[in-house]
Amino acid sequence: MLNMGGPSTVAETHDFLKNLFMDGDLIPLPMQSMLAPLIARRRTPQIEKQYDAIGGGSPILRYTRLQGERMAALLDELHPETAPHKAYVAFRYARPLTDETAREMRADGVKRAVAFTQYPQYSCSTTGSSLNELFRRGKAGEINDVQWSVIDRWGTHPGFVEAVAQNVERALAKFPEATRQETVLLFSAHSLPMSVVNRGDPYILEVSASVAAVMERLKHSNPYRLVWQSQVGPSAWMGMQTGEALKGLARLGRKQVVLIPIAFTSDHIETLYELDLEYAKEAREHGIEVHRAESLNDSPVFIRALADIAAAHLKDVTTGQAGPTSIQMALRCPGCTNATCGQQKAWFARGGR
Repeated sequence: MLNMGGPSTVAETHDFLKNLFMDGDLIPLPMQSMLAPLIARRRTPQIEKQYDAIGGGSPILRYTRLQGERMAALLDELHPETAPHKAYVAFRYARPLTDETAREMRADGVKRAVAFTQYPQYSCSTTGSSLNELFRRGKAGEINDVQWSVIDRWGTHPGFVEAVAQNVERALAKFPEATRQETVLLFSAHSLPMSVVNRGDPYILEVSASVAAVMERLKHSNPYRLVWQSQVGPSAWMGMQTGEALKGLARLGRKQVVLIPIAFTSDHIETLYELDLEYAKEAREHGIEVHRAESLNDSPVFIRALADIAAAHLKDVTTGQAGPTSIQMALRCPGCTNATCGQQKAWFARGGR
């Protein structure tokens, strides 16, 4: 289960930030090896305060482990041919890091594994970065004799769409019935630098497809927009930004908003701090009543969706109906110049050989 991760305690914040800013796949920086530690050191006190404000750390590891355990139990029933199943967590920037997970898998004697991204929509900066790191560990001999396949995107899977839609409906129910249809649904996703967007990264398209699928399930009951959050640094990022959208809606006289995390499946700092404490506070100051659709966390519908996705993948790969990777994963961004990306895709296409 591949994800960005987050510091489980405030004390882990600096290491998390350093790992994050060192990753050129996520945040391309000039002189990255020099600038990244400086930026991490400068930002640590501010981000530590944010983790303090949400309870002393990120709950993403707790939720990912819970999701994995319940998914594995369902998989034992859905696809007994490959049972027993065990879920491992491999975070990119916080513990357990990929190298820790590799050691655990080696100790367990794992011979068959699925790299299952926990980002519903694919980006080279998120899923791609995690797969690049897994590839580097494999090439270094840290995960020997493992047959790999990849679940690289699933942002329009019916179970995922249903789980998000149910949470939107619960949030909408908090508004008076008489004005409920006037409520604006504001889907918010982590933004990307325009340098990544402009090289052909599919993330914007895939997030948009997720939003369209959820709105179809909701029968287009409300007006909606897709906006972007978590911009870092002075360079151009995909917009418009969530905070600016809320100000604009207030100026247009909109008084009711549901904030919907569409690219985050578990609560972490982007939902618990940015959406709940920062943006919601700003919205209320502008006269908007705002409620957030819950993250998927321990949703049984969502966990069943994860199991269904994995079971279908295992069936297709085991029976030869599909290869180790999807057709879409094989296509590099038209503007890609990252040699590791091409090597990684070829490696996984050969089953990690």
